[in-house]
Amino acid sequence: MVFKKSPLAVDSAAGPCIMRGIPRMLTLLKIRNLALVDELVWELGPGLIGVTGETGAGKSVIVGALKLVLGERADKSLIRTGEDSCTVEAVFELKDPREIHAILEDGGLPPCEDTQLIVRRVIGQSANRQFVNDSPVTLSLLKRLGEHLVDLHGPHDHQSLLSTERQLSMLDAYAGAESAHLAYREAYRSWRSLTAELEDLRHAESASEQEIELLRHQIGEIEAARLTPADEQDLEDRWRRSTNSSRLVENAAAAAAALGGEDGVLSRLADIQRLVRDLEKLDPSIRERTSPLEAAFLELQELENNLAQYAEDLDIDPSEAAALEERVNLLETLKRKYGPTLADVAARRDSAAARLDTIENREDKIESLERAVAERRAALDAAGKALTKLRQKAAPKLAKEIASQLKDLGFKQSSFESPLATLADPGPQGFESVEFQFGPNPGEPSLPLRQIASSGEISRVMLAVKSALADQDDTPLMVFDEIDANVGGEVARAVGRKMAALGMRHQVVAITHFPQVAATASLHFVVEKEVTGGRTRSRLFPVQGETRIQELVRMLGGGGEQARAMAASLLTAAD
Repeated sequence: MVFKKSPLAVDSAAGPCIMRGIPRMLTLLKIRNLALVDELVWELGPGLIGVTGETGAGKSVIVGALKLVLGERADKSLIRTGEDSCTVEAVFELKDPREIHAILEDGGLPPCEDTQLIVRRVIGQSANRQFVNDSPVTLSLLKRLGEHLVDLHGPHDHQSLLSTERQLSMLDAYAGAESAHLAYREAYRSWRSLTAELEDLRHAESASEQEIELLRHQIGEIEAARLTPADEQDLEDRWRRSTNSSRLVENAAAAAAALGGEDGVLSRLADIQRLVRDLEKLDPSIRERTSPLEAAFLELQELENNLAQYAEDLDIDPSEAAALEERVNLLETLKRKYGPTLADVAARRDSAAARLDTIENREDKIESLERAVAERRAALDAAGKALTKLRQKAAPKLAKEIASQLKDLGFKQSSFESPLATLADPGPQGFESVEFQFGPNPGEPSLPLRQIASSGEISRVMLAVKSALADQDDTPLMVFDEIDANVGGEVARAVGRKMAALGMRHQVVAITHFPQVAATASLHFVVEKEVTGGRTRSRLFPVQGETRIQELVRMLGGGGEQARAMAASLLTAAD
């Protein structure tokens, strides 16, 4: 696939200049040797970006490349025939890099030097690698980053929308309840922590006499040793000297004798000194060369004295040696039982003392903890009620907004509800759950979204939800992969308008077969398949003006001035 660089300006039929003020998220996508793509360098602009082309031309490669960037697993079957590896690289421009920096920090990586984040995947015949800003990363870290970079939706990619936990997050975003939710989660964490501590303490009431006796023995044994971990090395050095004292004395005395004996080193150096003095009398200029001899003689004399003094000081009392050995054996025993270090032994004493204190004073502690748990529960109830109030106020408004969006998308008499269900016990997300329910046909009951079988229906519901939450959704790049399947006519036009509206707040990439959708894009690209040199490859190029009209004519089914007039009218209507 080859690409001609596209200017950020758009043709007159492509739309609003205000798109230029929208911060871009995905600024560059590079693909090399992926499926039918030999090489693609694609610079993206802001707003709604339409990608069209005939079935099988290679549009799916773009989605596949983005999925690789987002951390999807891959195998060597993706590599273009005849090549050793394929590479996908994406450059993201971060408007607010704080969340991304937090994820990078958790993964042991430095933050971005500027607002650019570069993700690269390399798929090889034997191994796959992934990099963020040229640092190797795990696939799990890449997935975490991907959740904050791109929201990708295809005909079967609506798992996040079907998750009740995700639906609750959407409701909280719409309600502006982020701070209330954060306060609740902190209160819940604190309450659960104290509750668990209280339960552990209550279970401690059944502690056996054997456990209590064991704890007392451990504490007494360790305390009796009067541990001083900082002195451990000094003790071991003293014990080692006492154990080897005879050998140390023998070697030190022998070394001193070799230096100062009748035929020792110092005696021979004295002879050398006499010879050097005679040289100096005959030729005083030699003194600069012989001066080190005097210093060497003095240093060796000092060494002899030090060795002799060391041998004398090593006269260790046998009772002192025995005490040292006994002390070392005691510490080694404690380290074997509670170690491996004296610091571990001391920590074991502290934990045993804390456990014994808990058992012996459990009644007072239970009473104190029960009061604390009650206080934390009161704080949790207050935070939960505040969060519930916001949700109860926002839920019908959100349902009404989504229902209105659905009417624009062809569901004229549909119903949409976001009922709250009170939980039996406080949960980590609040006092209630929510499950979006949708009724496409009048007279039929509304069903949870997970029970909707039609991919066309769930795709439009997803688009309606995204449109309703456009201001709250913090994912800057949205990718829609043929979610307009199974719709047509005026509904397809409405889908295009919704995507264009989302493009006012986000960068949106829409891969579509519908001219009504493609006509609303601020930038329009076409994917074509060609055969050169006996090899098939895909290429991507921008269309503007007349070439864009021709592409829309092809999408309309081709044929004469009538189709051309229809294509031009679609662009005019979009403008």
